[in-house]
Amino acid sequence: MDIYTTRFGTLTVQPQDELLFEEGLIGLEDCRRWVVLTDSNNAALGWLQSLDQGHIALGVVSPRRFVPEYQLRVDRTDLNSLGLSTVRDAEVVAITSRWESGLTINLRAPIVINVEKKLGCQVIAKDDYPVQYPLDVHNTNLRRIA
Repeated sequence: MDIYTTRFGTLTVQPQDELLFEEGLIGLEDCRRWVVLTDSNNAALGWLQSLDQGHIALGVVSPRRFVPEYQLRVDRTDLNSLGLSTVRDAEVVAITSRWESGLTINLRAPIVINVEKKLGCQVIAKDDYPVQYPLDVHNTNLRRIA
């Protein structure tokens, strides 16, 4: 399938690369079909591109890459909806945001993906992690995102 995106131009997405988020994301409930893209300029960064709305692409990173002690605990119902028995069987990414003060990642509401079943959902962590965890761009090599 070909989709026009404002960030990447026209993309050809194979059906096996499509991820289904049955409830969408928080604030983007109508966007249910997504694809994860790698960033050719930055190995630390990926993009979650909406297939339903080509103008929506979210920068995502592995939270453990920047916060090694990050341990995600979520409700069992979230894991069950993805066909997972434990979060360790999932790919977990955090959404990046750009502010005047710098870059942040959302550790409170990460995205959990069952890569095998091509299912994903945004979850609320049981622990009190910040929604805007500041990144030190000088040490993270993420200066060029968003």
